[in-house]
Amino acid sequence: MAIDQGTTSTRCIVFDFRGRLNAVVQREHRHHFPRPGWVEHDAEAIWRDVQRIVPETLNQAGIAVDQVSALGIANQRETTVLWDRHTGATVGRAIGWEDTRTQALVDELAAVPGAEQVNTRCGLPISSYFSAPKIRWMLDHVPGLRERAETGDILFGTMDSWLVWQLTGGPDGGVHVTDVSNASRTLLMDLRTLSWDDELLSFFDVPKAMLPQIRSSTGDYGRTTTAVPGIPITAVLGDQHAALFGQTCFAAGEAKCTYGTGSFLLLNTGAEPVRSTHGLLTTVGFQIGDEPAVYALEGSIAVTGSLVQWLRDQLGIIGSAPEIETLARTVSDNGGCYIVPAFSGLLAPHWRGEARGVIAGLTSYINRGHLARAVLEATAWQTKDVVEAMNADSGLELNMLRVDGGMTANHLLMQFLADVLDVPVVRPMVSETVSLGAAYAAGLAAGVWPDLHGLRANWHRAGQWLPNMAAEHRQAEYENWQRAVELTFGWIKS
Repeated sequence: MAIDQGTTSTRCIVFDFRGRLNAVVQREHRHHFPRPGWVEHDAEAIWRDVQRIVPETLNQAGIAVDQVSALGIANQRETTVLWDRHTGATVGRAIGWEDTRTQALVDELAAVPGAEQVNTRCGLPISSYFSAPKIRWMLDHVPGLRERAETGDILFGTMDSWLVWQLTGGPDGGVHVTDVSNASRTLLMDLRTLSWDDELLSFFDVPKAMLPQIRSSTGDYGRTTTAVPGIPITAVLGDQHAALFGQTCFAAGEAKCTYGTGSFLLLNTGAEPVRSTHGLLTTVGFQIGDEPAVYALEGSIAVTGSLVQWLRDQLGIIGSAPEIETLARTVSDNGGCYIVPAFSGLLAPHWRGEARGVIAGLTSYINRGHLARAVLEATAWQTKDVVEAMNADSGLELNMLRVDGGMTANHLLMQFLADVLDVPVVRPMVSETVSLGAAYAAGLAAGVWPDLHGLRANWHRAGQWLPNMAAEHRQAEYENWQRAVELTFGWIKS
């Protein structure tokens, strides 16, 4: 069984021994936008969703609790929850990974002498994207919170920690833990020792007493005592790391990109962390039991699927997300129009928190079809930006991209992606690779599968798109895209 606690919904899925989806139940949760740039979730509401969907999934699958060999948890990363150890009550809403309220604090921290040591130690730039500035912001803005955090009465966790704590008893003995993949996204963990770093804690002024214990991605996380009691929890992974695992990218040089609310491209770099000089993140990919950690380079794109949602919900140009492909096919190209969705800054490889979105190249010729096509093309061009940086950092040339996530159902987008990357784009039979990766990791730890070779045997190709664009046209369009990106810079003046 896998619980995938994502940015827009929480789902529970049961897989069989061949990795085939057996049952799935999903519940969407609200986003809260109290101010411009603020993005929040109600962590208590998400926990209530989990309590509903786990038993519903068992009922749908027609199985009993003792037929579930293991539970794996995958989660939206960086989203920050603080809660009371004794009552389980959260301190306000969770601050989402997209939230940019900490930008002023980030600018202040980046100017501190020695700030460059942060990236050296944890592999990440100082950014509002990660958890540490969010923790610090809450400690600074909620009266009395810091004192309670220093005594350990207030706990911090990303969504995995929150759910494991609740599932294993909450205030009545809940286990306060996280895994190396999630910990590597906080700005507080040393990449090599895989432990909380005292100098990073001091730099961000975060009390160690509030932090969870860091564990391997697979192992004994305890048994559920709530929702459906008695299920062993044997794996925890950040969602993108789970997708890397679910795509069976176990060897150095293998890469996947998950296309959801945002998009995340991860390249397995093996047992040694590769330091990026081109705006990528050095992160832990996963760790199996007591084996050495596997590292990855990551390019994070904030807005891809959510750009389609914006076209639907804010502009009303389409009535449902799948309609965008039909509308985009009414035109043969973008008509010279480019959309750069820097709604709350740009992530990899630019890292420009002050950037804001633009629609460039507008003329009276542009119609709804051109806008729809430009929305889809924005996802592909942003992916190309990341791939170019990844090739430069790793010294490897990407020769195939494994893709998953909801946007891969859009065949026009997948073909355009293959065209701009000039490599085959491959989609697996099971598109729910985040959940599948969590289930794979959990099953591996529980002995359901003997080794990684057994997991590879479950992976099957469902679709493939081959590049079919002239090199000259690709280069000209990419140069136009890069000019459009530059227009977003410097929009918000500090």
